[in-house]
Amino acid sequence: MDWYDRVFVDTGRAASMWAVVGFLVTFVVVRGLTRRIRAKQRKPQGRTGLIHDIHIGGVHVHHQVWGILLVLVVGALEFRFSPDAPWGEILAGLFGVGAALVLDEFALWFYLDDVYWAERGRKSIDAVLIGGALGILLLLEASPIGETRGESAMWSYLLGIAVHLVTALISLLKGKLATGVLGVVVPLIALVGALRLAKPDSAWARRRYAGRKLERSRRRFGARYVARRNRLRDLFGGTPDLKKNSVSGNAESGRPR
Repeated sequence: MDWYDRVFVDTGRAASMWAVVGFLVTFVVVRGLTRRIRAKQRKPQGRTGLIHDIHIGGVHVHHQVWGILLVLVVGALEFRFSPDAPWGEILAGLFGVGAALVLDEFALWFYLDDVYWAERGRKSIDAVLIGGALGILLLLEASPIGETRGESAMWSYLLGIAVHLVTALISLLKGKLATGVLGVVVPLIALVGALRLAKPDSAWARRRYAGRKLERSRRRFGARYVARRNRLRDLFGGTPDLKKNSVSGNAESGRPR
């Protein structure tokens, strides 16, 4: 395929492309399966059919476990053998699969609690969206540090990197995780995040905001902002059970393992 070779192989982006494809496809498939299992387990007959949670020795094995193992194996093989095509692309695709399995349950290892279908489980969707966007930006060859153009430009180059990283850090301090992380790759995103208003519960707002500015922040990131954000999360991940803060133990349901 001339187009594939020209666009991905010759530019060294083939592995990144397969990693992104593996990540996105796995997330879509896993969320589809989890929502199907959840719907089936809400029926009176309970768990039926081939698609259901996996238990080993009576323990509910979360799919992040398989993702962690897959990422570890792929990393070990890549570091040891650094294989050429097509094995390098295959390992990249498997890495994307493992990363999706892990990030789809980000909230579980962040809170150390089984909150997949709880409100706090929406953080997993945030992690997946950030991870997917970051992978796509890297695939498009966005560089976090740019290029040098001769020795005379070195100080300007280093200053540009410093400003870039500082704006990304400010975005994170302002409570804008996605903006800060993606801004490491795309400087303009970090700059916009650093200049705009901080979230009211962020470290930046707690130390620097008071009076009218704090009130502006609360209005900007108030109930309507949260509702818009949750609609986007629910579109990708399904609506959580808002009556529960967490679901504990092996009783949590609705996910293939």
